[in-house]
Amino acid sequence: MALAKIPSRTNYVDEVYKTLLGAISAGSLAPGERILQEELAEQMNVSRSPILQALQMLKKDGLLEEAPGRGLVVTKLDATHIGQVYQIRGALDALAARLAASRKAKIPLSLIEKGRATANGSDVNALIDADIDFHKAIYEASGNPYIAQAAVMHWIHLRRVMGAVLQRKNSRAGIWDEHAAIAKAIHDGDADRAAALSEQHAEAARESLIANLQSSKFLEDQMEA
Repeated sequence: MALAKIPSRTNYVDEVYKTLLGAISAGSLAPGERILQEELAEQMNVSRSPILQALQMLKKDGLLEEAPGRGLVVTKLDATHIGQVYQIRGALDALAARLAASRKAKIPLSLIEKGRATANGSDVNALIDADIDFHKAIYEASGNPYIAQAAVMHWIHLRRVMGAVLQRKNSRAGIWDEHAAIAKAIHDGDADRAAALSEQHAEAARESLIANLQSSKFLEDQMEA
């Protein structure tokens, strides 16, 4: 595990939280791994106070949990839970796309271009951020701010599952073609097609993620932890 040092800033807690969330999402802090406050504080060059606060935030978000005799550990991934979260995401995405299409909103092509370029790289968090940025743009284009608010809590959990799968380059194939098709349907004002494509996209991602979790070494490591 290698974590970046936190530069001198006013709000250390947010920086520590983001760093640890990124490490969990990228897998450098793996499911079942024990969290040692002293080690984290030393690696990130901060005191234990912001570390403790950030860990409590991550625990509240469900990304860390108490383990008997081990203290805090990274929460293990659960395929059933992830599947249920993705069902909610699919419904929200379809609603947002339908509303955005009814307004003939234009999703910036730069988001898709950035996503395609990022897909060829190795920065897992950048891959996740590009994907989330695209979907956030649709939420904003829907004109209903409550969609984005409802989606936030789910994306925290989806980040780490996406990270586990996106580490495999073959898992990225076709994602941005699907995004481009959704953006076109929205721009064309085809609400039914935009909603259907969005729901299909989420369902395909859900099935792929669960299949990868159930068959990958990533899940085997959890069961051995």
